[in-house]
Amino acid sequence: MLDPGDGLLRPEVDVFVFVSVRLYRDGIADALRRDPRFRVAGSAASLEDAEARLRSLAHPPDVMLVDLDLPEGAVVARLLHAGWPSVGIVVLAVGESDEDILSWAEAGVAGLVSRDATLAELLDAVEAATHAEVLTSPAVAAVLLRRVASLAGDRGPAEGPALTRREREIVRLMGRGLSNKEIATSLRIELPTVKNHVHHILEKLRVARRTEAVAAALARGELDRI
Repeated sequence: MLDPGDGLLRPEVDVFVFVSVRLYRDGIADALRRDPRFRVAGSAASLEDAEARLRSLAHPPDVMLVDLDLPEGAVVARLLHAGWPSVGIVVLAVGESDEDILSWAEAGVAGLVSRDATLAELLDAVEAATHAEVLTSPAVAAVLLRRVASLAGDRGPAEGPALTRREREIVRLMGRGLSNKEIATSLRIELPTVKNHVHHILEKLRVARRTEAVAAALARGELDRI
């Protein structure tokens, strides 16, 4: 593809669009196709569909655009990052509260695009992610710097006991949104056994909710062992 600036050949950036709303998804894909820097490698509206389509590709895309409207979006980003670590994840429509920004940053994303960003800024953020650069608003940058300063003198609590192999299997299924009953069916074990495992998982990871358990397990590298 020709670079309008210097006339030299350069490769396109392969982008996968993971957005739940079809109108929004199609609009972004169309904008990417109109820009000579990019090629749309595929699109999806759900985690299951995204994983299936990503596995079917001859090679992973360079960047994946992920919509904030997805259920448990930060957990989804963590799962995708764990499964395709070479793919830069750029998150769309990020709010500028500290909690929103930090939840996505800690999920391992390569770019944060705020709700007020223009289409041109979105496309520039996608390209920046391929160069290990982050283009974001001053407000987002300030939140990240405050977080770095906070962590500088704080090692955080020690990790709890390691999860068993069965517990790691259950956490991964929890991350896919499965209920206890669905997990029991998938693993062919009794429902009370699943409930008992979930209780122990929450205790070991020192969290109160299932989504927090998935995030904590990923952060500790527990799911890398599955």
